Amino acid sequence: MKQILIQGGAAKVENVAAPTVGARNILVSVRASCISAGTEMAGVRMSALPLYKRALKQPENVARVMGMMREQGVMRTLKRVQGKLAAGTATGYSAAGVVVALGSEVTGFSVGDRVACAGAGIANHAEYIDVPVNLATPLPEDLTFEHGCTVTLGAIAMQGVRRAAPTLGESFVVIGLGVLGQITAQMLSANGCRVIGIDVDSSRIDLATANGLDVGLLAGAEDVVDRVIRHCNGFGADGVIITAGGADNTVISQAMRMSRKKGRVVLVGDVGLDLNRGDFYAKELDFLISCSYGPGRYDPAYEEGGQDYPLAYVRWTENRNMEAYLGLLANGRVSLDNLVAAPFAVDDAAAAYSAFDSADRPLVAVLKYGEGDDAIVRRIENPRHKPVEGKVRVALVGASSFAQGMHLPNLKQQDDAFALHAVMSRTGANAKAIADQFGARYSTTDLAEVLGDDDTDLVLVASRHNLHGSTVLEALRAGRNVFVEKPLTLYPEELEAIEKFYADNPSGPLLMVGYNRRFAPGVQAVRELLRGRTTPMIVNYRMNAGFIPRDHWVHGPEGGGRNLGEACHIYDLFNALTGSHEVVDVHARPIVSPDPQWRANDNFVATLAYADGSVCTLTYTALGAKDYPKERMDIFCDGRVITLDDYKQVEIAGGRGKGWRSASAQKGQFEELEVLGRSLRNQDASWPIALADMLATSRTAFEVERQLTLNQQG
Repeated sequence: MKQILIQGGAAKVENVAAPTVGARNILVSVRASCISAGTEMAGVRMSALPLYKRALKQPENVARVMGMMREQGVMRTLKRVQGKLAAGTATGYSAAGVVVALGSEVTGFSVGDRVACAGAGIANHAEYIDVPVNLATPLPEDLTFEHGCTVTLGAIAMQGVRRAAPTLGESFVVIGLGVLGQITAQMLSANGCRVIGIDVDSSRIDLATANGLDVGLLAGAEDVVDRVIRHCNGFGADGVIITAGGADNTVISQAMRMSRKKGRVVLVGDVGLDLNRGDFYAKELDFLISCSYGPGRYDPAYEEGGQDYPLAYVRWTENRNMEAYLGLLANGRVSLDNLVAAPFAVDDAAAAYSAFDSADRPLVAVLKYGEGDDAIVRRIENPRHKPVEGKVRVALVGASSFAQGMHLPNLKQQDDAFALHAVMSRTGANAKAIADQFGARYSTTDLAEVLGDDDTDLVLVASRHNLHGSTVLEALRAGRNVFVEKPLTLYPEELEAIEKFYADNPSGPLLMVGYNRRFAPGVQAVRELLRGRTTPMIVNYRMNAGFIPRDHWVHGPEGGGRNLGEACHIYDLFNALTGSHEVVDVHARPIVSPDPQWRANDNFVATLAYADGSVCTLTYTALGAKDYPKERMDIFCDGRVITLDDYKQVEIAGGRGKGWRSASAQKGQFEELEVLGRSLRNQDASWPIALADMLATSRTAFEVERQLTLNQQG
């Protein structure tokens, strides 16, 4: 399918794999999508800047990159950033089209429905989009797709008006008469308000006046504060809604100075926020922020999970705002007739974006697509792919951040053994970008493509945790070798199914879970020191994991929590150190706190007793300081103390032995692939990790989780 990507300051039409439909989503054949002059054009201009200038404008991204450098090294991080920039960025957040497929859990929509869709990264400029149900709403029959595709802009304007709570007869000022301001002014008029519009462009004032604006003021040519106060009988405006953009702090100051005592100012646009106390204190003004489309925005449970808010308690969600805006368009209370320019064909996207830099730039541009009659294509060949021989051909399933930052560079570094063959991701643009960067043969959004490909030697699963077990089972049943990032599964029934698969197929494909710590150079040094030990061990492992907010995906159904999702690493390490998976007793205890931010599997101590008498304890905590080293292990055995400090050094006290040291943390991700490569190329007949060990690790994690939940409730 055709999709618009932003790269190097320009819009480019790329051919990418069409998405599949999610369980709680609808697949929409897009007929029109809109480009706004604000958010999207800012992204285009940002993409044209050199990397250092982007860093100055986006300090939050610099912090993320610095963290990546600490974890993955400078050169690897820079290559990843440069690859991401070279690939381009998907864009768009407002579209309209026709439903062509429904997810398995969807109700309320039917194939053939006309819908309007919202959401950055969802309602993209693309021929097909996969849309969660709460980000789609029916499009009235008498509305065109070209008008319906402005639904996001309308919902944003409507939420700003709702935050202002206008009443009949009040005087309101709208600062900034771009498309948001134009729609806002019309909504206020429909609400029975007297509306004053302010802009630096007289042509925008003329447009708003033609649509019912009562008073238009040209900023910079007159004292707008004085004029507003005089138009409001000397009292000032009842409310001001700011839909302007720019870093200038004077806009917010003017808005407050033109307000009456106890008035309200609502910020919708992006302006400077250097507030002057004198502007609002004496008037006791209410200053309100309007969050995008309305309640539900940025809530994963609402937007991605399809969980609605009860209408009786949250009357106007973002979805209901979308619906209400389309209703205003349909009954003529809001008009776009003089605001939306003639549509551009999707193939002319570059011209559409360039129009915003012209002298007569539009307020909003519309891209028009075909009727969606062509077959949906979910596999895109890479013309730059070079055939390989004698290597393990890897199909990546789930182009996660970790896979891009760790596994793919490691595979590239071991290109004598591995070759990236295919990339499967939920989004076609992401899959194609990675396939191009690492030379894969093709990209796809369909798991069946890689599982049915006889040229696939290894399926590398790096999707969200909740998908691991089911994907592993599908791949094994398709006869594919599997490397799956931890955890193996979040669900005991899937673990039983995997065990049964091998009971029925003892010579089945190789399976390996990414328990990399057992392969770390420091751990290998420790295991060498423990070779021939004569006593059981006491092992104390501390993981200073760091705080993750409650709404992070790791804590939700996709992640399964930190015990199942991360602590399983250490249970496997304990198995490797003891040389046994015979755990005879598990005891787990969480901290019990009235503070709801702390989950049971965020802070706990788990103790495992082994058949040989060894006792291994994990202290897992999110309570510690982030700048303190993350991991440390102390082993007491045979009159010695062996310490592994953050995978950077091994020290021995009380006996002979050779320590180990590294300038950076080495956690075994590179080495686990080396061992896997040897197994797959028949250089090592044994599996890197025995099936019994992998099953035992999951069972230990399940038992720890059970006890943590039980003890927290108790």
